[in-house]
Amino acid sequence: MSFVLIHGAGFGADCWDELLPHLRAQALAVDLPGRGTRAGADLGTVTLADCADAVREDVEGKDLRDVVLIGHSFAGVTVPRVLDLLPERVRQVVLVSAVVPPDGSRVLDQIDPGVRSLVERSIVGGVYHQSREGAAAMLCNDMDEATAASALDRLSDDSGALLSEPVDLSGYRRPIPRTYVHLTRDQCYVEELQQRSIALLRPDVVDLDTGHMAMISAPERLAAILNTLHG
Repeated sequence: MSFVLIHGAGFGADCWDELLPHLRAQALAVDLPGRGTRAGADLGTVTLADCADAVREDVEGKDLRDVVLIGHSFAGVTVPRVLDLLPERVRQVVLVSAVVPPDGSRVLDQIDPGVRSLVERSIVGGVYHQSREGAAAMLCNDMDEATAASALDRLSDDSGALLSEPVDLSGYRRPIPRTYVHLTRDQCYVEELQQRSIALLRPDVVDLDTGHMAMISAPERLAAILNTLHG
């Protein structure tokens, strides 16, 4: 069994650095196009299909099987595409405060209209840029100053497609067990939105009393959930 970890928008594979040492199984953290090992990709042209292809490439490159696919935040719209690409390799899905809007809609469609206009103005040439101050308010409410600084140092620009491209959730129709880790202090993907995602997916639900970046603010507690759920 292997954990394959998919980060959300504005981060790369290194957002999982604090979590990895606490996992009891082999783990692979994937960089989606435009950061880390795939920093050469043009974010203005990256699509959700490209993100899923990156995961497939890494999983097949290491010939991983019996995979537990872990998706955080905006990875909720990448995971179903991966399920369609790797149906024989994935045994279970874990979604950590993952964005799962209605099939065919945009992630932007699920955001409060006032916030949506601000986000849309932050997408220029297909690239989404978060300010450090804005990210601190949404992502670091449960962190001390040093931990927050470490998290914010890992911020990166991202593909606007994660927010503005219509999503394809058909992969979630596959009969694969899934668990949703509900983050009860999340100020980014807030309670109402998490509950909408849960209602759409009908997964098993586990509560964790953290903010949005649980893998950084509470890595041992998130790892304990993953290790317990998956042996």
